[in-house]
Amino acid sequence: MLQALEGITTQCVARQEKATTGHDWSVFLAPGQLVKAAKQLYAAGYSLEDVLALDFEEGFLVLYHFNRWDVDERVTLRVLVGKDNPTVPSIASVFDGAEWHERETRDFHGVVFEGNPNLVPLLLAAEDVDFHPLVKTAKVRKSIKDILSLGEIVSCGREIEALFAEEEAEEASDA
Repeated sequence: MLQALEGITTQCVARQEKATTGHDWSVFLAPGQLVKAAKQLYAAGYSLEDVLALDFEEGFLVLYHFNRWDVDERVTLRVLVGKDNPTVPSIASVFDGAEWHERETRDFHGVVFEGNPNLVPLLLAAEDVDFHPLVKTAKVRKSIKDILSLGEIVSCGREIEALFAEEEAEEASDA
């Protein structure tokens, strides 16, 4: 997997426990690296399984699940965007099926996929473009570190490590 993303600037790369997470690799990216990463995964024979978003205190975490059918290796690309401007580039020009996944994510979370050729509501009524039923209230929203684990880190920048720092400190104090 790491070879498939050679030359991509990553924020964090971690091996995952597939039995627990369902994927082999987790890669945090800045939005500007997403299309390049998608193109490289496509060229390496990966298929897009889905696109979705999770609403956290830190912003929306947009997840992209990829799989290779000739080699059982699932990869998750993770892009964290702020709530004030939840925008990521569309990968619909790379993976045709992404258009529908991006539209669904836009419907439910309000994440905008710049460059999607048809970013109109998919599941909600056209007049409900400002209604996003999966956006949580601050009262029930959780922190990323409360839900996700980084896994076995291969490389990780300070920004992503900081999101999980408190969890690591608590684990160290429990030891």
